[in-house]
Amino acid sequence: MRELRFSQYPGGAVGDYTGLSRRGFLKTSALAAGGLMLEMSLPGAMRGAAAQGAAPAPVVPSAFVRIAPDDTVTIQVNRRAFGQGVQTALPMLVAEELDCDWAKVRSELAPAADVYKDPLFGIQMTGGSGSVAHSWLQYRRIGASARAMLIAAAAQQWKVPAAQLKTENGVVLGPNGQRATYGSLAARAQAMPVPADVPLKSPSAFRLLGKPTGRLDARAKSTGVPMYGMDFKLPNLKVAVVARPPVFGAKVKRFDAKAAKAVKGVRDVLEIPDDRGGTAVAVIADGYWQAKTGRDALKPEWDTSGVEHVDTTAQLAKYKEMARTPGTVAIDADVSKLKGAPKTLVAEYSFPYLAHAPMEPLNCTVQLSDKAAEVWTGTQFQTVDQAAIARTLELKPEQVKLHTLMAGGGFGRRAVPTSDYGVEAAQVAKAWRKAGHREPVKVIWSREDDIHGGYYRPMYVHRAEIGLDDKGNILAWNHTIVGQSILAGTPFEKMMVKNGIDGTSVEGVSGTPYAVPLRLTLHSPKVNVPVLWWRSVGNTHTAYVMETLIDELAKQAGQDPVAYRYALMGDKHPRHKEALALAVERSGYGKTRLPEGQAWGVAVHESFDSVVAYVVVAEMRNGTPRLVSATAGVHCNFAVNPLTVAAQVEGAALMGLGTTLPGAAITMKDGEVEQSNFHQYMVARLPDMPAISVHIASSGDAPTGMGEPGLPALAPAYANALFTLTGKRLRSLPFDVAKA
Repeated sequence: MRELRFSQYPGGAVGDYTGLSRRGFLKTSALAAGGLMLEMSLPGAMRGAAAQGAAPAPVVPSAFVRIAPDDTVTIQVNRRAFGQGVQTALPMLVAEELDCDWAKVRSELAPAADVYKDPLFGIQMTGGSGSVAHSWLQYRRIGASARAMLIAAAAQQWKVPAAQLKTENGVVLGPNGQRATYGSLAARAQAMPVPADVPLKSPSAFRLLGKPTGRLDARAKSTGVPMYGMDFKLPNLKVAVVARPPVFGAKVKRFDAKAAKAVKGVRDVLEIPDDRGGTAVAVIADGYWQAKTGRDALKPEWDTSGVEHVDTTAQLAKYKEMARTPGTVAIDADVSKLKGAPKTLVAEYSFPYLAHAPMEPLNCTVQLSDKAAEVWTGTQFQTVDQAAIARTLELKPEQVKLHTLMAGGGFGRRAVPTSDYGVEAAQVAKAWRKAGHREPVKVIWSREDDIHGGYYRPMYVHRAEIGLDDKGNILAWNHTIVGQSILAGTPFEKMMVKNGIDGTSVEGVSGTPYAVPLRLTLHSPKVNVPVLWWRSVGNTHTAYVMETLIDELAKQAGQDPVAYRYALMGDKHPRHKEALALAVERSGYGKTRLPEGQAWGVAVHESFDSVVAYVVVAEMRNGTPRLVSATAGVHCNFAVNPLTVAAQVEGAALMGLGTTLPGAAITMKDGEVEQSNFHQYMVARLPDMPAISVHIASSGDAPTGMGEPGLPALAPAYANALFTLTGKRLRSLPFDVAKA
């Protein structure tokens, strides 16, 4: 059950987007498929590199817009699509400035190419909730430039000044009643120079942006048309299933290749290196079931000596010990007032490893020849994966053609700095070709492979000591976090780990909107568990700690938790206040009397430059917590497509709720992951979904991130409501009310 409501946007121009400098537009290409193919680029650089003054890397031109003679406009989407709505939102940016007929707009996923690199990050990728935020100007300029070229073509054809022409819904209109469709002008327009500078519309002139707009791919998805990686096939395609070490980094000692090859349809059994320094065994067959049956017959034995055998129970105890000692300082502050404080609050929190568990497990298809390779996969990291696959195959990146396919979820798992599943597929293809085979190979992971396969959200422990005066005012706050760095050992470490601090481990505490005397330190132990970003990254745990602690402090001070938050924010965080006020107002908090046995919970958090607040209603039913409803207040600046924003918040809320459910944890014993499938690893399901309403604050400022910000504040708001019902502070996820 859901309710979607959207605030009205201002009628006037709130931000001026028309006078900004234009950078790096290059040239048009030759006529493509009888229409206009527009090519342009914007320089890109990694955020950290830009901060250090590095020169932006030039981008090689490639097509973004194709206008066919039948007036169809096809827009290349430089991101990966796995449900976040970019196949509609990014084309909306182009279409708004192009002034084309939205009914004739189509979108395609772009292949790996330099021109499709993120304008800010400098690599082609999908992540960090940056798809719309980073391409906000890029895609609008593309549309505006294409429109200018079409006008120039019509002006040349009619021999009238371009200033006398205007466009409307895919048609150029002349001063004397002339009329030409974009499709009819495409051939002439392709010869026009790309303007060095183009004016962009102000928000008051938008006719498409800011309006709830149905997805371009909705019908196709509903009828099974899109090509997902798992669906992709080639002639004579073979399928590989890999037996991976049960302990990360272990090596295979022996296996029964003869038994595997005895399975009908199995074509070969090959040993390959894995990405953790160990080895694995690939079984290649005519189809998935034959390959899996062959793998079952392998009966491999593993050499697990020389690698750490992680036990998460022992690891948690060790983390708690570490949390009692100061780590590397992230934020320094005087906490001497802790000694002798009239009141002291000591709180210890723990968070388990989490698997990404996308509905479509990992897969990658490789066609290898002597001097080139072609790859099809649902990657989030085109640039990184293309380079890593090329290195593995001893090729240059330009010799690897990487096709971006649809993917059934990712949440970060398809954006791995080591490119593990792409490199593994390349290793299989390489060994397959070396063994004399020439057919393309598709590596498929099972659900169990995915759950066992590593790259988890790290385990974390927080410890906070807070000193209070007699009135509940905060005198000092000493905070320590313990957890693996997801950046250590990756190409991003040099850029994103500063003075020993992995910013992703402390975000959400280090950027708290509350004016408190906070000292923050961090321990980043090395553990034999591959770890990775997970939807909303560090905010998955930091928001929970901060928002439950703030709630607890409000209760100790005898204040309303909303008013308490406003007071600690002061005047420096208007977007937090606006999001929270919107959720409070629309939920009825403080005005509506709840049924007996239900309670309110509140939380607000900023991540990826957007703020999401929740006011929730929870209850205990037969001793089990239940989330009844959630009202979200969202401040993401200008919402390009409110329907997409609402969908992202709904999905993120359900995923955040999933972290609270019993069984939502990855545990290890003797180095092996104990969970294997959804009967052991809990994810939220349809019956868990509360009634939810999403309300978006009005703004004309450039959009901020939206894929991840809806997740962090849901669990703490829920926990705060449960405290009112049970009197228990839930200091670990997933919830265990009985043991709290």
